[in-house]
Amino acid sequence: MQRASVAFATLSIVYLLGPVLPGATSSWAQEQDTARLEALLSDISSLSAEVTQLIIESDGGVLEESLIQMHLLRPNGFYWETLDPFPELVVTNGKTLWNYQPDLEQVVIEDFNSDESELAAQLLSGRTEALGEDYEIQAVSEDDGFVSFQLLPVATDSVYARITISFLATEIESIHVSSKNGEQTVWQFSKVERNKDLAMEQFEFEVPRGIEVIDNSSGA
Repeated sequence: MQRASVAFATLSIVYLLGPVLPGATSSWAQEQDTARLEALLSDISSLSAEVTQLIIESDGGVLEESLIQMHLLRPNGFYWETLDPFPELVVTNGKTLWNYQPDLEQVVIEDFNSDESELAAQLLSGRTEALGEDYEIQAVSEDDGFVSFQLLPVATDSVYARITISFLATEIESIHVSSKNGEQTVWQFSKVERNKDLAMEQFEFEVPRGIEVIDNSSGA
């Protein structure tokens, strides 16, 4: 069941499709903005949050809205549980990835490949070493502790048109991804808890009884 949030969707579309600020940004300013973004992302050792995910079609319609519980423990732990509308759990300890779909009563086990993970997961997991090389980065909005960074891909063959990462003070607020095909993905973070103690056991998965196991891992 799709539960479109009209106000939120409209805000996201306006924010993403708004004009790029005119004028070339100096390399010095880009370096400063890149360093600020990297500092904000690197100041995360663990993160727990509720995430509202919107998938927006090229015509502006909301294709899907999901409520997700996320936990992150650097460098290897990532937990992404969709609570609504369709329950699903994706969790990894950095070596093995489990994809549990309770509706189908099955779990798929694979070797974890960070390059195939969601962009939001890559950024939050601290993969920022190439940000300045892969993107032109500019702080585009600052007001009362709120700051947004616009990332424009350098590679012409990138599937992304624009990425916007927003913070309220030092806390992650949202990640907006606009693809060249016109589709958009929005991750809105709430109830953020940063750098609290998380056990690595949170990022292991014990298969429930009676669940079909599809093991595609190298150790199968």
